[in-house]
Formats: sequence, C-alpha cells, structure tokens
Amino acid sequence: MDETYIKVRGKWHYLYRAVDKQGKTLDFMRSERRNAAAATLFFAKALSSNGIPEKIVIDKSGANTAGIRGINRILKRFECQILIATIRSKYLNNIVEQDHRFIKKRTRPMLGFKSFRSASATLDGIEVAQMIRKKQFASKASGFQQFASLAG
Repeated sequence: MDETYIKVRGKWHYLYRAVDKQGKTLDFMRSERRNAAAATLFFAKALSSNGIPEKIVIDKSGANTAGIRGINRILKRFECQILIATIRSKYLNNIVEQDHRFIKKRTRPMLGFKSFRSASATLDGIEVAQMIRKKQFASKASGFQQFASLAG
C-alpha cells in the first residue's frame, strides 16, 4: 500500500493505492488529506472488497501506521482472531512505487486537474485501463468492451 500525489486546482491531493505481490491493483482512493482518518478509510475500503491479509507493506508514513492500528482495533472489537502485521520499509513496496509510474505518465502532461470530481473520474478511468492491461478481469471481450462495461 502506498500513496502518490496529484495536483487539483494547484493543491496537492493524495491517491491511495494497494497492489498485491503480483502487481495487480487491489484498490485505490482519492483523498484531500493524508492523515490517519483517510488511511483508515482506505484500509477499510480495501479490506472489505479484498479480505484481510496476513501482512501489509507500507512506507514509513505515520498516517498509514495509525490507519492500520485503527483497523486492528476494529478487528479486535469484532473479536476477529486475525490481526494485520505491518512491515514498514521503503524498499519492500517497490512494486506499488513502480506502478505509480503509469498514473504519473498519464497525469503529468495535464499539469493537474481543475476539480476533484474531474480528477476522480479521470483517475478511475486510468486505474480501470491499467487493470485491464494487467489482465485482472477474466473476459473474452476486447479491452475497449471491458472498459466500456466497467466504466458504465
């Protein structure tokens, strides 16, 4: 799990992204802030759609650490036997760091977005196109047909 920056109306916002060991995108979320509440919300969203992992690799961000602690507290409250182990290393999450390149490659020429809504729509499209490119969807349809069905 990692976050990257995007520019909206001249201010930096954050794009949280989770990628598995094979480089497949698990989830993504845009946020105006990089704090414990945003990280907890992202982890809750990612875990609800992908299940609870044994461990999560993050960089040395305090917000992400606080977010995982918050999720572990929630899991304890619901008497879940599994708690998420956290590995904090800036070198072990190279897969997600490299995956940011494709988003930066598409958004850099735009010089930012005019609204958070347009950034959201554009980044959703970029992420879905990347997921299709990585063959994350089992379908015999063409890439465009898959994109059209998922975007609609």
